[in-house]
Amino acid sequence: MHAGRKPVKMLIVGAGRGLGRALLEGLGQPGDSLIGVSRRRPDTLALAPGIDLQWIEADLALPAQAVAQIDVQTPAELDVLICNVGIWEDYAFSDQYSFLGDSDESIGTLVDVNITATLLLLKRLVPRLLGSARPQLILTGSTSALRQSGRPEVAFGASKFALNGMADALRESFREQRLAVTVLQLGNLNTDDPLAMSLAEAASRGEGQLIPVHDVVTLVDALLRLSASSFVRELSLPAIRDERF
Repeated sequence: MHAGRKPVKMLIVGAGRGLGRALLEGLGQPGDSLIGVSRRRPDTLALAPGIDLQWIEADLALPAQAVAQIDVQTPAELDVLICNVGIWEDYAFSDQYSFLGDSDESIGTLVDVNITATLLLLKRLVPRLLGSARPQLILTGSTSALRQSGRPEVAFGASKFALNGMADALRESFREQRLAVTVLQLGNLNTDDPLAMSLAEAASRGEGQLIPVHDVVTLVDALLRLSASSFVRELSLPAIRDERF
């Protein structure tokens, strides 16, 4: 740990796989405490040495039950909350997608996870950030939430637009407590290749249409290193060959 740096308590929702797992494995320094949240704890994790790890198993498809489990197992104080929550329609991002073909049940589940569970989590966990010298909330959004994104996925897009509304309101509600709220508007990610794979190899997938999780970890690490006098309001990260941008 760097001289003079206080240990950080960080909770990452959706840490079991994909981007959330990469954030868990790529962030933190010796002495820090990381709390991962997912339906199941992975069998193996490649954490930096000297990190204290706690895991909370909870299924956000059952918002009230999951939030109750997270509430009682989360420490009373946090410095960083990374809310990496998001599911999408069965045929999203493919030529087979059809809003009219989505079942009512699947739309309800998407709203439960992406909106209801997120709101309930924030209600329980934001107060635990406010005593920190540098309270930070990072929400993983999507480029689908940007105006004129060119994406047709109705329920997913609506849920990510809702995230922007949550972020704006939270900034106003807790401005006096200096809560830094950042929304990461992320394009298509390469979540098949783990952080352990070299950046060059992971970046070669998709011929410029996929973003390696390494890039997101790098950006979040930079956010965590900012002083308490500034914050990044919103950050858009499309793939280099994404023609919508």
